[in-house]
Amino acid sequence: MILRTTAVLVSSLLVGACWAQVELNQATEVDLDGLRGVGPSLTRQVLSERQKRAFESWADLQQRIKGIGPKKAASLSDQGLRVQGLIYTPSGSSSAHAKP
Repeated sequence: MILRTTAVLVSSLLVGACWAQVELNQATEVDLDGLRGVGPSLTRQVLSERQKRAFESWADLQQRIKGIGPKKAASLSDQGLRVQGLIYTPSGSSSAHAKP
């Protein structure tokens, strides 16, 4: 019984970790590299631009980072990446609400 309870708890923690939200303006190099579709080059580009000033919106991110278009932005958002706490919306609207 203890073994089964432990297995359930570990499984729950792993599932929770998969859906963890990552705020782009606070993300570490490890956080960004852990996202599917983000390699070392893109990570360096994001961190370099973020040092200049924080990203204001998904549209700002797409404008400043070459290689992040609508498909990549949607994929990153689906993986839990947030810009100013917001999910990506194809219209680039900054009025989207964060997923729970």
